[in-house]
Amino acid sequence: MGVDFRNVEHIIKRQYKAEQEFLNEYAQEKHTIANPYVKLNPYLIAPLTALVMFENEKPAFAKVTVKGKESAGDMMYRPASDSKKMVIPVYGLYADYENTVIIELSTGEKAEIKIQTEPAPKKVWKPTYIKTTPEYMEDNVVFVSPTSPACTAAYDYAGDARWYNTLNLAFDLKRARNGRLFVGTDRLVAPPYHTSGVYEMGMIGKIYKEYRVPGGYHHDEWEMENGDLLILTQDLPRGTVEDVCVLVDRKTGEILKKWDHQDVLPVYPVGGSGSQDAHDWFHNNAVWYDKRTNSLTFSGRHQDIIINRDFETGKLNWIIGDPTGWPEEMQKYFFKPIGDGDFDWQYEQHACMILPNGDVMCFDNGHWRSKEKEHYRAAKDNFSRGVIYHIDTDNMTIEQVWQYGKERGAEFFSTYICNCEYYEPGHYMVHSGGIGKENGEWMNVPGAAKTEGIDNGTVQLSSITVEIKDDEVMYEMHLPANYYRAEKLKLYDEMDQVTFGEGEILGTLGVTEEFLTEAPAEPAGMIPDQYKTKIAKEEDRLVFKASFEKGMLVMLNLEGENGAPNRHYFVPTTKRPFLAMCVGTFLEHDPRAVEVPISAEGIEGTYKVTVTVDDKKYDTGVEITF
Repeated sequence: MGVDFRNVEHIIKRQYKAEQEFLNEYAQEKHTIANPYVKLNPYLIAPLTALVMFENEKPAFAKVTVKGKESAGDMMYRPASDSKKMVIPVYGLYADYENTVIIELSTGEKAEIKIQTEPAPKKVWKPTYIKTTPEYMEDNVVFVSPTSPACTAAYDYAGDARWYNTLNLAFDLKRARNGRLFVGTDRLVAPPYHTSGVYEMGMIGKIYKEYRVPGGYHHDEWEMENGDLLILTQDLPRGTVEDVCVLVDRKTGEILKKWDHQDVLPVYPVGGSGSQDAHDWFHNNAVWYDKRTNSLTFSGRHQDIIINRDFETGKLNWIIGDPTGWPEEMQKYFFKPIGDGDFDWQYEQHACMILPNGDVMCFDNGHWRSKEKEHYRAAKDNFSRGVIYHIDTDNMTIEQVWQYGKERGAEFFSTYICNCEYYEPGHYMVHSGGIGKENGEWMNVPGAAKTEGIDNGTVQLSSITVEIKDDEVMYEMHLPANYYRAEKLKLYDEMDQVTFGEGEILGTLGVTEEFLTEAPAEPAGMIPDQYKTKIAKEEDRLVFKASFEKGMLVMLNLEGENGAPNRHYFVPTTKRPFLAMCVGTFLEHDPRAVEVPISAEGIEGTYKVTVTVDDKKYDTGVEITF
């Protein structure tokens, strides 16, 4: 069998090649509205999209209608171009269906195009329940990004998927000011789910930019008014995760500013939730910039707190959360509850935001719902909710002014993930995305890590997404999988113009930490098949995958040729017990599987790849040139 070695082309390179191919194909003959060129899934990863291209004798505006399975399902939009050369994106096709697309020009010309699509993969789950009206939803769809085996997908009023993506995209999906989408990449840099950075992607599926971050990306990003990006990350070599935020230059990918939560908060075991450990002591899962106060608000799941920091200085301004167990010198940052109504602190919360009036909203998961183990609450007796707090930072008081979900009890309880969305006063989305049962009992642990139970059917995962307007439920969708967040968007945005040319790979993965000495070992020939070794050479890194027994001493060696220095990298085989498995889609089913990426940053030359396992050094037969 030997080592499975592959040269893996970056998705941006593959998309550019595909683009050149269909543009060359288009140029082979003259296309008019009577004979349009149609390319389904032009950028390889969005199967329910297409491009329609043709030329007119004079400039014209177009109106596009993707016919629904019933008239209420019609998707209609007007591409924002007045041109002789028409490049018309088509969004909102149905899977496994002969779709009808009608294009009408301002010149009076009209075309009816039939587009047959392939069946969607099983991971585009069908809702088990949906209740709304087409009048309420109009041409909006609800996007969900998965944490269990599923695809990032968008569902219409009837529960039909009208868009999905085939990459393993992670964490938050947001619309940028230029109409495109931000979403975490599919390139793992550290277990269990830290990826290389953020993609800027058009709805057509084209990735225009990848913003790489040395410590990897997780959970959330935020676009500043000038276009720069706040990205949640970490300093991996120091041994902690999810406790740093950086500001990234939109044009270059350069890191401009950094906020380290270890600068302002005591770390493990202070303030711990029931899921805290020394490695993941804070678990920052959201960032929000408030222009009015020039401050950043962060959610720290593993300290059960929402914190606010000054954007310029990084100074800690306040903390929302149960102050039980926090040291005396930190108590001044906490609020005192007031008011005659119902009040609960939030626990292991997600998706904090500052509302226009200064109130604070979040999804209160309520996991354990106590700081004291003797008072931890069982899942069957617990609840999750969307909640809004009114805070007075002069008097340091807090009042609960709205909530939804508590009344639904365990059926709405998510131990992890989830979000809220604010539209206007009284109009909100509350997405409980991490609901789970194991052997019929409500789960008190994240379901994403339960790969064996998901496969054998003993674990059932679900999510419930609800929109409330003036205390009336206007929309509710249930899906049989766990989804990190939900966002209501339109498929078409006039700012999201399809442009041709190769995308950009910006920023850096940084330099991978080396082990300074080589482990003593005897040469032992080719690496045995039992280790299931896979090596991939990518644009900017080497990725090593294999399978080892727990506790083995394993080193990956790059042995330099022609004077290039030898390099050694430690391969961990003792799995860390991740207590907050927010995304499980990168998990291998084999518990012995390891994955170690080595950044190409700072490496030049040709290297022979060897692997040390305990006291033996094996050759892989692979030679890499950086």
